[in-house]
Amino acid sequence: MGTRARSSAFLAMVALTAGCTRPAPPPPTAMQAMPVNVVPVVMEPVAKTDTYVATIKSRRSATIQPQVDGNLIRINVHSGDHVERGQVLMEIDPQKQVALVQSAKATEQQLLAVYQYNEVEVKRQQELFQAGVTSRDANDQAEQSFRNSKASYEAAIASRQSQEAQLQYYKLTAPFAGVVGDIPVHVGDYVSPTSTTSALLTTVDDNTQLEAYIFVPAERAAEVRMGLPVEILGADGSAIESTRVDFVSPEVDNGLQGILLKAPVHSTTLMLRTAQIVKARVTWSTAPAPVVPVLAVSRIGGQAFVFVAQRAGNGYVAHQAAVQLGDTQGNSYSVLSGLQPGDQVIVSGVQMLAEGAPVQPMS
Repeated sequence: MGTRARSSAFLAMVALTAGCTRPAPPPPTAMQAMPVNVVPVVMEPVAKTDTYVATIKSRRSATIQPQVDGNLIRINVHSGDHVERGQVLMEIDPQKQVALVQSAKATEQQLLAVYQYNEVEVKRQQELFQAGVTSRDANDQAEQSFRNSKASYEAAIASRQSQEAQLQYYKLTAPFAGVVGDIPVHVGDYVSPTSTTSALLTTVDDNTQLEAYIFVPAERAAEVRMGLPVEILGADGSAIESTRVDFVSPEVDNGLQGILLKAPVHSTTLMLRTAQIVKARVTWSTAPAPVVPVLAVSRIGGQAFVFVAQRAGNGYVAHQAAVQLGDTQGNSYSVLSGLQPGDQVIVSGVQMLAEGAPVQPMS
């Protein structure tokens, strides 16, 4: 091949290569800022609280026990019944006592006859003595017999009244209006005030006058005081009763090493019962602290974070800040550390954010 031909072929190859070269791509555009809702961190009153296990007890609670011996012949109520004051709960067989009352009445009548006879006799002896018919000794004996018979008759009256008073103990009544507790005895059981197995017949509790017994650690001794706010919590953790401490024990319980606080429970529609276990939240103090909405908080490996809109150049970026949270205050968390008042906390699209992502804050 000649020189002219080789030059033509080289020029054709260069032209072909130049035709296949692609144009350079345009420079990448900046990432578009994501619109997010933000709220400023503000200072709000935050309560310093602790939650303890508390026991509900009735201010009026009676244990029904027998005061006489005998067999139960009637049980007029069931566990859980509401009873009124004076209502008969149970009855003990009174036949022996009725017999004693009848015997006492008979003795009283017998001594009444002797007393009445001696009353007539002493008057007759006094008239005869004044007329000089009988001696002073006979008159004195008549007066002595009269006084003895009068004392015996009065003693018989007192004995009969005492035996009749005993009859009331054979009917066990409610000392006040309330709810009947467990009834461990049955009709026909022998009950006695000295028996360890039959001394407790039932209980009556007034569920309209309740109070919460709260034991707080002895380390809190310097903080406990009258009037501390207390909230009784329901099963879902929400407050169902707000009250205040009205009793502080002057001593530490030896077994629990705690200080007993009492707070009245006023609500009558909460269906709280004596001996019920509940949770009680005690507020020790209230002070201003930063708060953030619950929706703004995310957790990674147990650590709580929030995204804060930080200014970067002419815009904003999302900065992930680790925070230490306190108690919840409604729909917000109190913040112990990690944020300052005025920080713009992001509350929308948190799960789609990353550190340094551009954002467009909106109130």
